[in-house]
Amino acid sequence: MSVTIYHNPACGTSRNTLAMIRNAGIEPVVIEYLKTPPSRAELAVLAEQAGGARALLREKEPRAAELGLNAHVADDTILDAIAAHPRLLNRPVVVTAKGTRSCRPSELVLELLTAPQQGAFTKEDGQAVVDATGRRIGKE
Repeated sequence: MSVTIYHNPACGTSRNTLAMIRNAGIEPVVIEYLKTPPSRAELAVLAEQAGGARALLREKEPRAAELGLNAHVADDTILDAIAAHPRLLNRPVVVTAKGTRSCRPSELVLELLTAPQQGAFTKEDGQAVVDATGRRIGKE
């Protein structure tokens, strides 16, 4: 299974997401998007796959407010802003054959993976997400 993660190693959510991908026995393509930002064209493809540019926008980033990226802004404006200011990308973005999405919270990545978890997983904050048998905790 091919998996790509747009990753920020300084972000706990991104680190947890990457660790869950690896816990499924998958070594993804890791793109540190602050070092190697996606092009405007790549962002457009990601937005189309994720259900729109707003799905990629990190609205909590102060620059989003500074640029006036409110609910009434067009997708093209959002994509232009993310291309110019990669910190606006709502990390981590994960791409698999099952779809593309921003994985916040990190356990959303489990819905994109076809391979099962290969053991227990606990997030950096101590929250158990997957039990020793590889089953998601608290999800029926």
